[in-house]
Amino acid sequence: MKAVVQRRYGSAVFGDLDVPVPGKGEVLLEVRAAGVDMGVWHLLTGKPYLLRFLGFGFRGPKSPVPGRDVAGVVTEIGPGVTGFEIGDEVFGTCEGSFAEHAVAPVSRLARKPEGISFTEAAALPISGGTALEGLRGVQPGQRVLVLGAGGGVGSYGVQIAKALGAHVTAVCSTRKVELARSLGADEVFDYTVADFTGTYDLILDCGGARPLSRLRRATNEGGRIVLVGAETGGSITGGFHKSIGALFLNPFSSRKFVPLMAKELGVVFDELRVMVEAGTLKAPVGKVFPLSEALDAVDHVYSRRSVGKTVVAI
Repeated sequence: MKAVVQRRYGSAVFGDLDVPVPGKGEVLLEVRAAGVDMGVWHLLTGKPYLLRFLGFGFRGPKSPVPGRDVAGVVTEIGPGVTGFEIGDEVFGTCEGSFAEHAVAPVSRLARKPEGISFTEAAALPISGGTALEGLRGVQPGQRVLVLGAGGGVGSYGVQIAKALGAHVTAVCSTRKVELARSLGADEVFDYTVADFTGTYDLILDCGGARPLSRLRRATNEGGRIVLVGAETGGSITGGFHKSIGALFLNPFSSRKFVPLMAKELGVVFDELRVMVEAGTLKAPVGKVFPLSEALDAVDHVYSRRSVGKTVVAI
């Protein structure tokens, strides 16, 4: 099968691999599309180095194929699998979605939403699931601020917060303002012109550029600041430095920082499916690349040129 092959950090090529075999609790997928986010870049480069100590491979990547978001068709069933059959159209996460075939645990899959393409479905799992987890507990009428509203997690954050009945303020760059508005934001700040104002019950920080002190001042008493990711740290801890610092501040304030590592679970993805089919959530797909240009897709995301979700079509 054709695949992006990575044997060491910092280097990958488009080549050939054997088709993987599903193990216990797994299925083999014919991959139709794969989502791209900054996490793929981190696992390709092995940076920040802290990732290597978190189980992704110290000297080199554990998976020879990058990519996690996936949408495709079940072609083979592994031992002990129930609930899925050959021919089912699914989406979720796996190890190695930048390939024509991939093995995925059924615990990380859900049925593809009716009425959308595989490309749209592949844009949902990690970014959509992260936004959903970060916005748990939001009540109607609360004020939600989404930083980085034109990117993957942020674009879902705007929609999910609106679906929960919140007043949503989005912050993004000039070229992403129209996207944020089209997704339902009540207010949109172009940070290249002026920073946001006001205070909020929940801040979903997908940008990572603002200091913790600024976020805390913008949060109402008893509110939450959900830290999704930051690209401002060094090569050792990367964005984790912000989450680590936040934990030290929590005991001294009623405004709580919540570092978020979203769960990659089929039950969460099924919640996204329900929202898509109900018309309250859509996948804001931006640029689509062929599998042979998957590494260009990663560079596109890393350059911050992407608007919405970048996807690799297979």
